[in-house]
Amino acid sequence: MDRNSRASVQIPSSRTGGLSGVEPQAPDKRTIFCNDRKANLASPFMSNSISTTKYNIFTFLPKGLFEQFRRVANLYFLAISILAATPISPISPITNVVPLSLVLLISLIKEAFEDSKRLQNDKVINNRMIDVLQDQTWESIAWKNLQVGDIVKVKQDGFFPADLLFLASTNADGVCYIETANLDGETNLKIRKALEKTWDYLTPEKASEFQGEIQCEQPNNSLYTFTGNLIIQAQTLPLSPNQILLRGCSLKNTGYIVGIVIFTGHETKVMMNSMNVPSKRSTLERKLDKLILALFATLFGICLIGAIGSGIFVNNKYFYLRLDVGGEGSAQFNPSNRFLVIVLTLFTLITLYSPLIPISLYVSIEMIKFIQSTQFINKDLCMYHKDTDTPALARTSNLNEELGQVEYIFSDKTGTLTRNLMEFFKCSIGEQVYGTGVTEIERQIAERNGMKVEENKSDTAVQERGFNFDDDRLMQGSWRNEPNPNICKEFFRCLAICHTVLPEGDESPQKITYQAASPDEAALVIAAKNFGFFFYRRTPTTIYVRESHVEKKGKVQDVPYEILNVLEFNSTRKRQSVICRYPDGKLVLYCKGADTVIYERLANGADDIKKLTREYLEQFGAAGLRTLCLAYKELRNHVYESWNEKFIQAKSSLSDRDKKLDEVAELIETDLILIGSTAIEDKLQEGVPACIETLQRAGIKIWVLTGDKIETAINIAYACNLISNEMKKFIISSETDAIREVEERGDPVEIMHFIREQVKKELKSFLEEAQSYLRSLNGQKLALVIDGKSLMHALDPSLRVMLLNLGLNCHAVVCCRVSPLQKAQVTRLVKKGARKITLSIGDGANDVSMIQAAHVGIGISGMEGMQAVMASDFAIAQFRFLADLLLVHGRWSYLRICKVITYFFYKNLTFTLTQFWFTFQTGFSGQRFYDDWFQSLYNVIFTALPVIALGLFDKDVSASLSRKYPGLYMEGIRNVFFKWSVVATWAILSVCQSLILFYFVILSSSGAKNSAGKTFGHWDVSTMAYTCVIVTVNLRLLMTCNSVTRWHLIGVGGSILAWFIFVFIYSVVRLENVYFVIYVLMSTIYFYLTLLLVPIAALLGDFIFQGIQRWFFPYDYQIIQEIHRHEPDTGNRQQLLEVGSHLTPSEARSYAMSQLPREVSKHTGFAFDSPGYESFFASQFGVYAPQKAWDVARRASRFRAPKTGRKK
Repeated sequence: MDRNSRASVQIPSSRTGGLSGVEPQAPDKRTIFCNDRKANLASPFMSNSISTTKYNIFTFLPKGLFEQFRRVANLYFLAISILAATPISPISPITNVVPLSLVLLISLIKEAFEDSKRLQNDKVINNRMIDVLQDQTWESIAWKNLQVGDIVKVKQDGFFPADLLFLASTNADGVCYIETANLDGETNLKIRKALEKTWDYLTPEKASEFQGEIQCEQPNNSLYTFTGNLIIQAQTLPLSPNQILLRGCSLKNTGYIVGIVIFTGHETKVMMNSMNVPSKRSTLERKLDKLILALFATLFGICLIGAIGSGIFVNNKYFYLRLDVGGEGSAQFNPSNRFLVIVLTLFTLITLYSPLIPISLYVSIEMIKFIQSTQFINKDLCMYHKDTDTPALARTSNLNEELGQVEYIFSDKTGTLTRNLMEFFKCSIGEQVYGTGVTEIERQIAERNGMKVEENKSDTAVQERGFNFDDDRLMQGSWRNEPNPNICKEFFRCLAICHTVLPEGDESPQKITYQAASPDEAALVIAAKNFGFFFYRRTPTTIYVRESHVEKKGKVQDVPYEILNVLEFNSTRKRQSVICRYPDGKLVLYCKGADTVIYERLANGADDIKKLTREYLEQFGAAGLRTLCLAYKELRNHVYESWNEKFIQAKSSLSDRDKKLDEVAELIETDLILIGSTAIEDKLQEGVPACIETLQRAGIKIWVLTGDKIETAINIAYACNLISNEMKKFIISSETDAIREVEERGDPVEIMHFIREQVKKELKSFLEEAQSYLRSLNGQKLALVIDGKSLMHALDPSLRVMLLNLGLNCHAVVCCRVSPLQKAQVTRLVKKGARKITLSIGDGANDVSMIQAAHVGIGISGMEGMQAVMASDFAIAQFRFLADLLLVHGRWSYLRICKVITYFFYKNLTFTLTQFWFTFQTGFSGQRFYDDWFQSLYNVIFTALPVIALGLFDKDVSASLSRKYPGLYMEGIRNVFFKWSVVATWAILSVCQSLILFYFVILSSSGAKNSAGKTFGHWDVSTMAYTCVIVTVNLRLLMTCNSVTRWHLIGVGGSILAWFIFVFIYSVVRLENVYFVIYVLMSTIYFYLTLLLVPIAALLGDFIFQGIQRWFFPYDYQIIQEIHRHEPDTGNRQQLLEVGSHLTPSEARSYAMSQLPREVSKHTGFAFDSPGYESFFASQFGVYAPQKAWDVARRASRFRAPKTGRKK
């Protein structure tokens, strides 16, 4: 059969005689037969259909219920419900089944809703259409029907349906441009180049002739690596990531491409990376688990008391109760077997007291946190960045309250504290330094030293995005007059050639734009353009540079440089090299990278330029500039050819390809000639110094972890107020003269041992000095600065404890020259070693491990893509928004969740104890006090709404006051509101209230009669007591609130009203127990007197306790409330004015609503004024002034006196 006449999907493999001849896949590699579906059927390749849902129609109920019953509270109530169905239970199973069912129903509905959205999204993606080669024509099929080995055609702006091997494109030289925003958030275009052998397979007729075999790695989640070979026409061609088009990316600036499917569905790299961010639980939630265990212990304790009481109570002297008569349940009260009585009564009471465990607590907290995240954090206009149109984003709602307890912040520098808008600012070429500008850091250094710096711009100064250089010695061809014009020429060529930048737009200096992997690289290419070496075009093999003034001043010529090899930058190599061929055939290697790695690879000699360049680098670092060294080397043809063979072998390797490529690169990157250095300025973000100062006043310690030189990092730390002149600084550096002497001897073992001993010695010395400073009276603040080499040794298990203790004693820590791994290690050291709540914030892929290691991870949506954001728990656009996120939203969330938990504990304990006291009146028999439905609906209906309002709208002080007094945040760090002492206080008040509620109602009803002259019965008394409980616990919530809004009133009033509506209806339809009870009660004066007086009596003790606490032992926020009690909250609205005119229509509506009059706090003072504010403000300024109750009372009248003069 003629090859061209066959359908492409039926082409048999050239390597097999049929399916039986196909060899099984090796476990470490994948073999794909191109354009041959039959041959590929023998391999278990996945389909291209994807599913991101958690459930399907068969697994939803069992898997959903399993997820719910993993919670201890739900499992407990399931056991109680089962127990309630037994004869020993005094209550109907409905009492526990109803609340459990409601909780499960709400949770399952939420899960189903979220999963249905995933399902709809999956359907849309799976049913997208793609052109596939069939019968020498392009046929459109759904993405889900694609198979490995298919040849597909993707048009411009289309998305790649699977991971493809790039064969051909409509662009010249087999290149295409792709956007990877869906993978890493980067919008800059990236170039991909097909193998030259496959460029012709562009038309369907030609593509149908393609036969080949791909041998590659098995599917993995590494986005930036690929190892494989294409075997075609008896040739083995190495494949690299440059030939791979990943699913989720889109095609740009290219008519269409042709590719072969290599990975499908869930085996594509993007799907293998789509796992969730590691699940984090807040510290408060873990403490809540302990409280639940304490409630279990309490439950078991009161049940055991009741059970023992029952075993003592049953006695033959109560013969008239006929306890020993046989019948159903008689064994439970048989005096002849008291042990059995105790055991059975224990289970009876467990079912009776089951409401003590708050089944709706977790659901309520989840709901509160979800609304806090979506409605408060995400829509806060104070954290909206108008320049980039970026709001804050809570990617999880699990950690809201954790934001209110952070004690240590670990921050990246570039793009986090700085803008990541790089500008070429200064440079050194040969032995000369160029650039007369003054950086922000230099100005601040001069100000600290009492000097004034003036900056004069020259006429030749050029300023454009990425270039802010001023020195007429290099501009407009003046470099030809310098003493080193040849070195200048090599310097400019290195900038113009050694990069991976893509030019876009018109090939003119004014209109061209550059797509670069990093802002640094773009700034260097822009600098070359301004110096007269204009890079304007790139093909897969050639770079075109328009060079000015090279042969003579004013002459312009276009020079093509053939790019033979690119040795790419990575975090291990810390350098990038390009080998190019000049038009005259000369071979040159250009290299740029960190000074530490470049200096190690320089040729011997030229010591003057090395020494001077090192001095210039230190000057640049002291000015806060980012530095790189530039070097070059001329190559001989035979040396290059020999090396290139090794390079091709390493590139073709299927195992450890990256490692082998690095080893081969080391062979050629030697004996380099130093050209000079570059210095790039990255300015601080707006508001960073003020934000850091505010966070430090809040008791938060900030550690900056950066890859910059130690001088740069120190000066940035000064500029952003992290370090001040008043601080004592401990510097641990590997750049000392003693260490350099050892390094010059070249023995790696000796170097490692010497540095380790030096680090150990300095750690020990500094730790002793720090402890002596802390014991002294002056209380000087301390700062630690340590570089990467020293940190590597300091993180050794034998030294890390000293490092941790020293770091914890310091007010600020700066770690320089650190790797991404070291960032994560330092974060984990404090998180686990000090057991403090940590927060990491960064903007790049190198910050992901640090972000995931901390309790809370914050991503900055900046210039380095969205990798950090996608790995984070919260995302903000600017570092300064961190103050609002922590001091306002974090503190409010912590305070609200603490109150919700303690209030839940209080109301459930109060309700259960009234039933417990009734047990003493019934001979410990387990008789129920309340009707089954009363008990069932207590948590889920009659007390549910107010606690939601408490968790959402309670506010101790306004957002503006939270910013004004950052010291308020320390209450969260100290966990003031969720200590065992707080829980114990609530428990004592609950016990007292339950006693009053039960015995006052019992006593008031003992002689009461209804309108028919009959005394009140059991159900009359229990209904009255239940009504008093509902009213009391709801009113107690209002006393808990710091501010009362309409939502609080609606919640409390609605809950009490819901109880009365329910009991009115239920008393009619229930033909036993409580039939018509409420109508009988409301016909008597006793009911109204009891309903009025009993809640007042129950709450009186709480009221007195709160008054004493507020008067003599006020919290910090209560002091602020008293100071500002008569001031309306207008601070937020003033700040919103600046963003009000930059909003979308929907945001404008939200903004307009925020301007409406608000409820003003009505319960900030509780009629008590606390004059004891001196200690709070003393603490704000670092002075220890303990507050004494007698001192507060003595000044009370003096504080209150000015109020009499207030205007009416």
